[in-house]
Amino acid sequence: MLTKLERIQKDIEALSAFNDTKGEGLTRFSLTEADRGARDYLKSEMKKIGATVYEDAAGNLFGRLQGTDSKAPMIMIGSHFDSVKNGGNFDGPAGVVMGLEILRVLKENDIALKNTVECVALIEEEGGRFGGGLYGSRAMKGLVTAEALEASLDSAGISMAKALNAFGFDAARIGEAKRNPETIKAFIELHIEQGPVLENEKLDVGIVGKIVGIRQIKVRVYGRPDHAGTTPMPMRKDALVSAAEVIASVPGFALAVGDGTVATVGTLSVLPGAANIVPSEVTFTVDIRSKNAQSVEAVHKAIEEKLKALEAVRGIAFDVKTLLSVEPTQLSETIISSLKASADELGISYKDMPSGAGHDAMIMASMVDTGLIFVPSKDGRSHCKEEWTDYDALQKGIEVICHTVIEMGR
Repeated sequence: MLTKLERIQKDIEALSAFNDTKGEGLTRFSLTEADRGARDYLKSEMKKIGATVYEDAAGNLFGRLQGTDSKAPMIMIGSHFDSVKNGGNFDGPAGVVMGLEILRVLKENDIALKNTVECVALIEEEGGRFGGGLYGSRAMKGLVTAEALEASLDSAGISMAKALNAFGFDAARIGEAKRNPETIKAFIELHIEQGPVLENEKLDVGIVGKIVGIRQIKVRVYGRPDHAGTTPMPMRKDALVSAAEVIASVPGFALAVGDGTVATVGTLSVLPGAANIVPSEVTFTVDIRSKNAQSVEAVHKAIEEKLKALEAVRGIAFDVKTLLSVEPTQLSETIISSLKASADELGISYKDMPSGAGHDAMIMASMVDTGLIFVPSKDGRSHCKEEWTDYDALQKGIEVICHTVIEMGR
């Protein structure tokens, strides 16, 4: 193999040290000191290779090896390096390490490609700090505005605009992160599967053909704060009681539309948050995913209809804000064929797979030809400290992409 197992392991382990919850899984939110530590490590490794290192206005990090034809569109490879709270060391960083290792292979083997190759480390894919997710790729598509950055707040009330500025970027220049699709030949991402299929079937990689559509919404239910002891039950406008009815209905809405549709209430906030006060305001999020856009829309509509019915009966008020909405995405058949050909040549086993998780690849696929490879996850675990992918399994996925990039770049 052209790639080196020990370097891949070293990168994953080095990046895992930049963590705000040591011993409790990986927590590396965007634009924090843990982010800066990981960013500095990646910059240092890119510079050792001889890559040109730069950051865009959104905070994404790039390492570029110039091709022999300056007019040829580039091949972009990588993934994200932020994490969920108390997550694992592989979700995201595995794909960044893929990009870094392929740059090393090209440089040390003196492989001169016609196309420039860029390794990208994207931020805020998870939306762990500011919500929404897929931020780095959405910014490259031109979908993020300065106004949106002002409106995106973390749990401490700090806007993403303020965080970017404090980190050394200029939020007012976010539009400069938009990339011209004509300058990019392909985007290829590697990710851990986050499911049990590859491990159970003893296969080396999954080659993704389609990514499900995702919509994330934030629901606020407004009631009235009253004394918990002196306010009669019929006179209450309890925001939590109404919110609970909606939340309890969400799984049924997903089951009713079918198509493998899933819906998850992942966060819940109650105000004023005192045991002796009737709740006046409740905020919760719903994550809806399906292979069919109509199914996503149907669940969203059912939630709003339920809220309207409670508004009429209970006297509560509500608003619903869409944080993220991405259509189901078909990936490039050309790149899928190239990845399969590389796997066949290398003797690496694979299967065609859909992705039930969202990835930056789904945004990039609306701009340029895009491919996505999965590598096995131990026991199918992810978004937890038990998340694990064997390093030799990760190397096989990297090797397939490396071979594909070389063939594509020639």
